[in-house]
Amino acid sequence: MIHSLFLINSSGDIFLEKHWKSVVSRSVCDYFFEAQERATEAENVPPVIPTPHHYLLSVYRHKIFFVAVIQTEVPPLFVIEFLHRVVDTFQDYFGVCSEPVIKDNVVVVYEVLEEMLDNGFPLATESNILKELIKPPTILRTVVNTITGMEKGETHRELPSWLPTGQLSSGALAKDWIDAIIDKSGSTITAEIQGVIDACVKLTGMPDLTLSFMNPRLLDDVSFHPCVRFKRWESERILSFIPPDGNFRLLSYHVSAQNLVAIPVYVKHNISFRDSSSLGRFEITVGPKQTMGKTIEGVIVTSQMPKGVLNMSLTPSQGTHTFDPVTKMLSWDVGKINPQKLPSLKGTMSLQAGASKPDENPTINLQFKIQQLAISGLKVNRLDMYGEKYKPFKGIKYMTKAGKFQVRT
Repeated sequence: MIHSLFLINSSGDIFLEKHWKSVVSRSVCDYFFEAQERATEAENVPPVIPTPHHYLLSVYRHKIFFVAVIQTEVPPLFVIEFLHRVVDTFQDYFGVCSEPVIKDNVVVVYEVLEEMLDNGFPLATESNILKELIKPPTILRTVVNTITGMEKGETHRELPSWLPTGQLSSGALAKDWIDAIIDKSGSTITAEIQGVIDACVKLTGMPDLTLSFMNPRLLDDVSFHPCVRFKRWESERILSFIPPDGNFRLLSYHVSAQNLVAIPVYVKHNISFRDSSSLGRFEITVGPKQTMGKTIEGVIVTSQMPKGVLNMSLTPSQGTHTFDPVTKMLSWDVGKINPQKLPSLKGTMSLQAGASKPDENPTINLQFKIQQLAISGLKVNRLDMYGEKYKPFKGIKYMTKAGKFQVRT
């Protein structure tokens, strides 16, 4: 199915390639580079690009394009899901997924990719299974690889070993990503939530776990880890499973009913341009909304300003800001939002003399995260264990992050 995989950085350099069936020339990526030039932002590159003899399917994560090459028509989401699994596996193995880290661990990268696909078809895509076949990199293994020449691309396999069990525990992290477009009056145009529950299980024996929710009817388009008993979910809306050891994704879900999506942040804005004037006004304020008293942190505001803006003279009430007069990109690193003293960014814009007023005001993009809150409203009722007599530590954490969150001005 998948013939080749190319990893391309944001500068357009192919820094890693892997071929399973036959070697596909790098020149096939020229079609991808053409699409990349036409896209205004990296996220806008089409995920599926047809060429005369191949299809290119890609995802963009951590400032890297993961581009798969296929020769026959296949369900595109099947390939895209696999590419996301590749990124998640790299992140689980190395802590971060970046170009320098991938280059530093190229031997492990090739070994993992070899196990994940068999003759172009997905084989082992769960991190806990892969880690039994290929141990994650350590300082000792790096030294051994360097001494024995393994960094040059030789394959190497280590037999899985049983590690001593520390604290017996089972935990879950429920993460929501909210995508939204807000119009200039503050009304929601579109809003949806993509969520996952990632589990970390360190238990002995064959424990049988059940996880129940306070409000399972919120969830649409649910997909499960293979260990979940689907029939019990259908009949009782309870997750029943014998978990694999280690980290794994228990389920992913989607909340698309717009009336159920709470918007956790608002932006007040006053951005004005005047005809035949060399100055414009810029003022934005960010505040919390429907956060159940939780703190919004890691807030970053970015905006692509019109070409006619030469420079900006702004004063933030907190955080730091930058404006690039070449790319016209404004970035404001806000940090945490204090509801008692809302952060604001105010000032003026220097405009091109004699230039006409821009056709439309810029769009404001937000990044943020909220600890201990699932904006979907999903709440775990209880996590129970059967089949074993010991009592493990059990914990549940929640987190909400901004996906593609835009405010039109």
